[in-house]
Amino acid sequence: MISITLKDQSVRQVEAGQPVIAIAKAISPALAKEACAAKLNGELCDLRTVVDADCTLEILTFEDAQGKHAFWHTGSHVLAQAVKRLFPEAKLTIGPAIDNGFYYDIDTPEPFTGEDLEKIEEEMRKIVKEDLPLERFVLPRGEAIALAQQMEEPYKVILIEELPEGEEISFYRQGDFTDLCAGPHLMRTGALRALKLLNVTGAYWKADANNKMLQRVYGIAFPKKQQLDDYLTMLEEAKRRDHRRLGRELDLFALFDEGPGFPFFFPKGMVIRNELENYWRDLHRKWGYEEIKTPMILNEELWHRSGHWDHYKENMYFTTIDDGTYAIKPMNCPGGMLAYKRRMWSYKDLPMRVGELGLVHRHELSGALHGLMRVRCFTQDDAHIFMTEEQIPQEIAGVIELIDSVYKVFGFEYHVELSTCPEDFIGTEEMRRTSEDALRSVMEQRGMDYVVNPGDGAFYGPKIDFHLKDCIGRTWQCGTIQLDYQMPERFDLTYVGADGEKHRPVMIHRVAFGSIERFIGILTEHFAGAFPAWLAPVQVKIIPIADRHHDYAAQLEERLTSAGFRVENDLRSEKMGLKIREAQLAKIPYMLVVGDREAEQGEVSVRSRAGGDLGAMKVDDFAAMLREEIDTKSIK
Repeated sequence: MISITLKDQSVRQVEAGQPVIAIAKAISPALAKEACAAKLNGELCDLRTVVDADCTLEILTFEDAQGKHAFWHTGSHVLAQAVKRLFPEAKLTIGPAIDNGFYYDIDTPEPFTGEDLEKIEEEMRKIVKEDLPLERFVLPRGEAIALAQQMEEPYKVILIEELPEGEEISFYRQGDFTDLCAGPHLMRTGALRALKLLNVTGAYWKADANNKMLQRVYGIAFPKKQQLDDYLTMLEEAKRRDHRRLGRELDLFALFDEGPGFPFFFPKGMVIRNELENYWRDLHRKWGYEEIKTPMILNEELWHRSGHWDHYKENMYFTTIDDGTYAIKPMNCPGGMLAYKRRMWSYKDLPMRVGELGLVHRHELSGALHGLMRVRCFTQDDAHIFMTEEQIPQEIAGVIELIDSVYKVFGFEYHVELSTCPEDFIGTEEMRRTSEDALRSVMEQRGMDYVVNPGDGAFYGPKIDFHLKDCIGRTWQCGTIQLDYQMPERFDLTYVGADGEKHRPVMIHRVAFGSIERFIGILTEHFAGAFPAWLAPVQVKIIPIADRHHDYAAQLEERLTSAGFRVENDLRSEKMGLKIREAQLAKIPYMLVVGDREAEQGEVSVRSRAGGDLGAMKVDDFAAMLREEIDTKSIK
């Protein structure tokens, strides 16, 4: 018998040599039915994995992120099987699970049509109905290559040949279909009770434009039909909220073919941008930050010193100045290091909190670009905190509070992840352990729920990632807190301690918005373009009923503009209904309709975007109401 410690810390005695799925059945038949994968001693594993020693075991269901991935990964195999049944000449490449579903990249003689997708989806449903068991087997390298050649899958041969020597090469078989895969997977295809193919796009093999263009088919699957229906409804709502469309319709921002990945902001979009930056500056002054500005272009040597040359070069842009190589900065951090080094600091100067709204450029593949969400130039709301080791807990806690306050302003819920150091971490094991423990300790002391994201930290340190949840349930990674021992070492940063000796500071890198551009994209979709009054490009639209009311409308415009409001006056000779409808489509928070009665009594008839007709109000009363809404940053 062996001892199994479960997630709730209870311990079960079971016979050695059983697969995980058998142990799940012994715990609860219902749990086994919902099981997708498992964690054995903290490592993700297949339900077929045999347990032969004392261990910790967590059964993962569709409710767990890694359980979803196993579920959706199985969906990609069902997709590939359906394609091979219908299009035997198709060649398979890779088919991973992604954050929202799965895809498979397929080499086909002709692009898939909408009709083809319908046929593939129907065949997938047949495979699900067949309830095929998935069987895992392992082959030596030579036999694995021979099998891939026998199946006439040249891309699989390449993938096997690229695997490191000694790595286990596993396959999964379901009925008449076999695929190279590390897993994990569900036990049977029948679990995919509700599925849908979403679209097909082009994708280069290995994301290299020099390689062949493949067909990337996207899909989604759920254990229950209602879950699929809810997801498809969410997708329709997401289309309605698409920031790219709203950016054009509301004349906020756009991207042009002449500058792919380089966004243009127009006057109304600049209002939103400037209000966000003003808010950022006010907030950071209150939290004890000072603002700096560092150059966009710095020489090659600096990027060698920072480590970016070795770890990030492929994502950087370069230029030549006076026969020397310079880099357009992808990050603000190295410039911040030079700003710190300009003089010697005392321990009495620490912690030193420095913020920068810095424009950075990063090379992104054209296929990865997506509106404001993935661009090639963006403004990071960076901040760097230089501190002593003793100050680490309080500064991390302070940053968490600051970021929390930002997201509350916009009505965002969020969850956090601890992203641990990657394999190419440039520090010592002691530094890795110390920095990860410091982040973990602060979160646990604050009672924060978090999940561990192994190896997803920066090459110079671990981080806390904040994932926002928008009003239709999507999540966006925005804020981050990175603890760094490496940059101060590489740049020889020092301060004079109480003992009169030089010491090495520790630093925090952090962002709240993440990038101004991406955050605007998220806000545009979150609010569906109906920005709260304090952010709205136009806060008030004045609509005179007739030409004789233009003078009063002009007086109102001057009065409200002088009070600090953003006002437009619609003096066109158009029908009232059209003016009101257009103001509604422009998502303006307030419309002020003025006619004879309003002019005589010094009033306005107020129509609210959120509350409809609010009736007649004195101008001062309306101004006071709007001022309070703006000053409190209400999100109604």
